[in-house]
Amino acid sequence: MKFTILVIDDEENIRNGLAANFELEDYNVRTASNGRDGLALVGKGDIDLVVTDLRMDGVSGEEVVRRVVSETPGIPVIVLTGHGSIDAAVDAMKGGAYDFLTKPLNLDQLNMIVRRALQNRELSLQHKLLQQELADSHSFGEMTGRSPEMQRLYEVIRKVAPSKASVLITGESGVGKELVADAVHKLSPRKDRSFVKVHCAALSETLLESELFGHEKGAYTGADSMKKGRFELAHGGTIFLDEIGEINQPTQVKILRVLQERKFERVGGEETITVDVRIVAATNRDLEAEVKAGRFREDLYYRLNVVHLHVPPLRERKDDIPLLIDQFLREFAAENEKPVSGIDVRARSALYKYDWPGNIRQLRNCMESAVVMCSGTEITLEDLPPSVSQCSADASISIPMGITLEEAEKALIVQNLAANKGNKSKTAEILGIERKTLHRKLQKYGMEAEDAASAAEAPSGGSGA
Repeated sequence: MKFTILVIDDEENIRNGLAANFELEDYNVRTASNGRDGLALVGKGDIDLVVTDLRMDGVSGEEVVRRVVSETPGIPVIVLTGHGSIDAAVDAMKGGAYDFLTKPLNLDQLNMIVRRALQNRELSLQHKLLQQELADSHSFGEMTGRSPEMQRLYEVIRKVAPSKASVLITGESGVGKELVADAVHKLSPRKDRSFVKVHCAALSETLLESELFGHEKGAYTGADSMKKGRFELAHGGTIFLDEIGEINQPTQVKILRVLQERKFERVGGEETITVDVRIVAATNRDLEAEVKAGRFREDLYYRLNVVHLHVPPLRERKDDIPLLIDQFLREFAAENEKPVSGIDVRARSALYKYDWPGNIRQLRNCMESAVVMCSGTEITLEDLPPSVSQCSADASISIPMGITLEEAEKALIVQNLAANKGNKSKTAEILGIERKTLHRKLQKYGMEAEDAASAAEAPSGGSGA
């Protein structure tokens, strides 16, 4: 994002000079000649950082600091003062100012302080956005995601939930199919009735039939009393049949009858039981392929697949990874009573680059392990499982052997600019130089950022050093 800096100073030369400096650093700039006008600009809501003189007629710099800190918390204020007013600047720091500099100003030092302050502000804004997005996701139970893929899924859930239609949820293991089923139920008119879950793959054929439809006393060895099945218990509500692709053909026939007639008999019984139940099923199998292979009934497939919800794997919605890791970090830090509150850059990079074949379930387990292994307040690369931490390898820069120091510097600048998509400010920061210095070097080599990005895409000869 492009930040906006407000400069408040009653000396026109200083005010204009600072404005020109910040514009060269690629910031938007607003100026005010007194504290009152400056506070009015802050009140409009588009200011990210304030640089203010301390000694001004009317509304002083101290008052600007007090008002900004109390009325618009989160906007850093940098105070400028003369050598004779350092005590007042220290008081301003105690009052909430981010930092202070004495005149005459060292612009390199000022630019460094501004960058650091704005980086902190950006992190704060991102954290608030994540918190809001997590709050917004509560209408979908524990589902979390802001990616376009998840937004489309949410929209279909909103449409199908109020209906009586059967729903088939597909997706790889660990993507959160059960959470989708839970959201469909909670957003439906049946939300105050039972939500019964059956994990079909966890039960043998005999036990599954009894679990679904119940049994009468004496129906088989060990059936010492009558037992109601899950369909009966779900009357008026929703039943979730997880991994429905694992059930056998006889049980498929009975489920088809429930879908068509809302009727069944308990195992070993003759009484026909009628139920009002909505069926939501899930599978990680390709049921169309199972139908063609003769392992799954075609008529049952079409009765289940009235509405199809596909949950994308985590590798296809990586924009959701930051949300998920922050959610799991808070959960497991609290659960383990550990003061872990952050993740360093290298660890975040590895978590983002990894493909997560086990999807959200694997990411959740990884974060739990990382919190347990972490010995400080921030998860590092060493706290992650080896399979994940190996994805942290930083991008390399290729500099051919046998070139001059000047040519090597040019290659370093060109390839960093390309990696940062022509962003001069970010490239200068990575290289540890001022943006003005980078601009001069580009002029020296007769190149602009766009030229450098294009040049880096061209193949280079020689062996990498």
